[in-house]
Amino acid sequence: MKVAKEKVVSVTYTLKVKGNQVEKVEAESPLRFILGSGMLLPKFEENLMGKEVGDSFEFRLCAADAYGEVNPQLVAEIPMSVFEQNGKVDFEVVKEGNIIPMQDRAGNRMNGIIKEIKAIEGKVTMDFNHPLAGEELHFVGKIEEVRDATEKELTEGLFGEKIPHDCDCSHDGCSHCGGGCKEKKKKCDCGCDC
Repeated sequence: MKVAKEKVVSVTYTLKVKGNQVEKVEAESPLRFILGSGMLLPKFEENLMGKEVGDSFEFRLCAADAYGEVNPQLVAEIPMSVFEQNGKVDFEVVKEGNIIPMQDRAGNRMNGIIKEIKAIEGKVTMDFNHPLAGEELHFVGKIEEVRDATEKELTEGLFGEKIPHDCDCSHDGCSHCGGGCKEKKKKCDCGCDC
């Protein structure tokens, strides 16, 4: 069976950036996805089309086909007070290089990398670009499995990610919601124990 749209595909691979390995996905826990479901980079999927189980692959994605170029408008100064809990900032969490989950005014979740802490000015410089923005990605891997997706998987998603739910939760560990509860210690309709 060949890799094609609406097939469940499992792959192992090594991802390198500038010759340095940044990710390795091995056979014990392969990357599994439904091709064409919009969960992966389109050019990543395009490079796998037509391959079969056991086939190897190697390709590079330029920044434009991966996570885009670095956008200076996605670097912002955030007031230090945003990071306060009970009137204090935890500088074990709020430190240069850490990735912090944040939420914009519209409620959209995003991760920001702390680039600089300006304690005197009471500001934190954060970069909301993807960590691999501006980089060429070099993938080397192998097709481990290809099968037809079931109707249930096509409707609900491979891991249930398309199942609608009435939960206001954004709990990090919740497979439905994905991060940052609005109301702690609340039992959600979707089954999360926030």
